[in-house]
Amino acid sequence: MKIDKYTYKEFMELAQSFHGYPAPGLIIGGYMVALAKKMLPPDTLFDAIVETPKCLPDAVQLLSFCSIGNGWMKVLNIGRYAVSLYNKYTGEGVRVYLDTAKVSEWSEINSWFFKLKPKKEQDSELLYKQIQEAGDTICSTQKVKVQDRFLVNEKSAGFMVCPVCNEAYPKKNGGVCRGCQGEDPYQRTQRSTLVEDYPELKTVAVQDAVGKEILHDMTQIIPGESKGAAFIAGQEITAGDVCRLQQMGKNQIYLKEENFLGEEWIHENDAVLGFAKSMAGEGVIYTETPSEGKVSFYPQRDGLLVIDREGLEKFNLVPDVMCAARHSYIVVGKDKAFAGARAIPLYLSRENYLKALTVMEKGSLFKVLPLRKAKVGILVTGTEVFKGIIEDKFKPVISGKVEALGCSVVGYDVVPDERKDIEYGVRELLEKRADLIITTAGMSVDPDDVTRQGLQDAGIKEMLYGTPLLPGAMTLIGKIGSAQVIGVPACALYYKTTSFDLLLPRLLAGLKITRLDIAQMAEGGFCLNCKTCTFPKCPFGK
Repeated sequence: MKIDKYTYKEFMELAQSFHGYPAPGLIIGGYMVALAKKMLPPDTLFDAIVETPKCLPDAVQLLSFCSIGNGWMKVLNIGRYAVSLYNKYTGEGVRVYLDTAKVSEWSEINSWFFKLKPKKEQDSELLYKQIQEAGDTICSTQKVKVQDRFLVNEKSAGFMVCPVCNEAYPKKNGGVCRGCQGEDPYQRTQRSTLVEDYPELKTVAVQDAVGKEILHDMTQIIPGESKGAAFIAGQEITAGDVCRLQQMGKNQIYLKEENFLGEEWIHENDAVLGFAKSMAGEGVIYTETPSEGKVSFYPQRDGLLVIDREGLEKFNLVPDVMCAARHSYIVVGKDKAFAGARAIPLYLSRENYLKALTVMEKGSLFKVLPLRKAKVGILVTGTEVFKGIIEDKFKPVISGKVEALGCSVVGYDVVPDERKDIEYGVRELLEKRADLIITTAGMSVDPDDVTRQGLQDAGIKEMLYGTPLLPGAMTLIGKIGSAQVIGVPACALYYKTTSFDLLLPRLLAGLKITRLDIAQMAEGGFCLNCKTCTFPKCPFGK
């Protein structure tokens, strides 16, 4: 059996010259790549994904134009012996993998692959003989479509020079190269981590500082009473201040006129104001005069706080800076602080200042989105409620929650557990101009619970059913036309707080909720069901 255009012997020699020796994994990889190429449509321009860094990438490079250097081969260390060749524009292709069931039929290949005996005890002659005889019969294939992120990208945005290391790097990586963002592989002493790495500042005895300006805010703490800046940066020291400073334990101080450090060091106030300008996005304001080196962030309006969590984490990975915030996706009130940031030392190195700024190159860290004043239609499902056997207690629960967020109820109906009635009820609410349909109950696995099916009949799209949240696992969200839909399970009658309380603000803020968003809510999604509910001042949803 040939390996692509080569005989077995020719490919062994090719592997020897390229790899150093004809490794069994490379020879088997040759059969795998050849099989994948054969299964692709003729003249396909393809890229490759290899799921192990061992041997198999060399087979791809020997039998195709794909390599790591030209970017046409991606090596993902998933640990599986598999390769995929796919159309570089559509992502459609074929995956070839070593099938363990088929491998088990060949004793020496099986022993080699699963490392059942030491290498010195392997029968190399028998191993290579079995590899030649088996060929690609020990492989299996499957059609695949790779994710968009692996397809051919648009034209490069070009290169720029990193302001920290002065080396060229792709613009798309931000304002500082990835190496200077902390991703380089080399051991080094990070700047601004040792005392001697900070600039040496000149101190002056307080009694000699009269008539001069201090360099930074100085905090006074009176236990149990107050904490704040007793003296602020730029304040001129008077004779009367000397005693007070000494009572605060300040015998030596830094003066502004004695400590001009040049452009390589950024004063804490200047640094944090630079950060704040980039951090604050839509609906966010901040204190324009730092206090004790810190800037606080406030909502410009009531709304939903949305945080770039990845960006916040990257910012806090930069030495000598910090930013702390409340949890993302919570409803916040106007003018109530939700975050604070500062430079840790009095002077921040320009290197770390630029590293921190590059985190915000792609956008702000914080935004507060307004909650729309939805016109809500409430559809209560349940034959027992429709027939008057039990009283509906859902309406006051749902009405109270939506009205608390500024919405109004424009329609209300009760229908039995029948698909056609649920469909009709939804359409009636839409005719009343409801742009948020909230259905209640009928979401469980019981045979009578057909609310989900009724919503499907009514034309629901983008439906996501089920959440990793307790209570409220069987919640549903989707859209019918331009109207948002949320299906609330019956547990909302018993529990004061459920998944509904977490999802509703996101919908009102106009956020598109994906399956990934819902999956990420699992951590913190377990309600403690406290006797006295303090939500949202509790861990639920955070």
